[in-house]
Amino acid sequence: MIRAFLGIDLPPDIRGACQVQQFLLPLPRKVEAEHLHLTLVFLGDCPDPALEAAHEEFQTLSAKPFSLSLEGFGLFGKDKPRAAWAAVVATEPLLHLQTKAETIARRAGCPMVAQKFVPHITLGRFPVPPPPEALRLERAIATTPFRAGPFPVTELTLWQSHLGGKSPRYDVLARYPLA
Repeated sequence: MIRAFLGIDLPPDIRGACQVQQFLLPLPRKVEAEHLHLTLVFLGDCPDPALEAAHEEFQTLSAKPFSLSLEGFGLFGKDKPRAAWAAVVATEPLLHLQTKAETIARRAGCPMVAQKFVPHITLGRFPVPPPPEALRLERAIATTPFRAGPFPVTELTLWQSHLGGKSPRYDVLARYPLA
């Protein structure tokens, strides 16, 4: 079993723009800069044969390079925030690519959780903060303007996720150029 996900790595300038926002927002805990990415499909704890089948299909995934931009912030957890994120503008090429990748992963037999795709880059993951801190965070997320990009998307990356310690560790398993 390998815990894996398919996503889009960020160029240095976009990663830097996200780091600036991590510094400016009152985040209780920040995602490490090298772990900032856009997840297209979380494959879960995937059996080796299913992951190999998904990998083979990802290699044949047909999509042209496209551009993405970031605009605004959001929180997961509604009235009990547990993660803050930068919003990725949901373009047609992105949504189409995500649907294709999800179909491949399901067909391969990866144990994915059904959930609506919300394109984002997680800036911070944290335990639910006390009410005054949560209110301050919600206010900052709602009132801080943010735009970055556009940036080119020319490849997808398959990462293995290792849990444990202070934060997860991600190892690149494969890269898939878009053509």
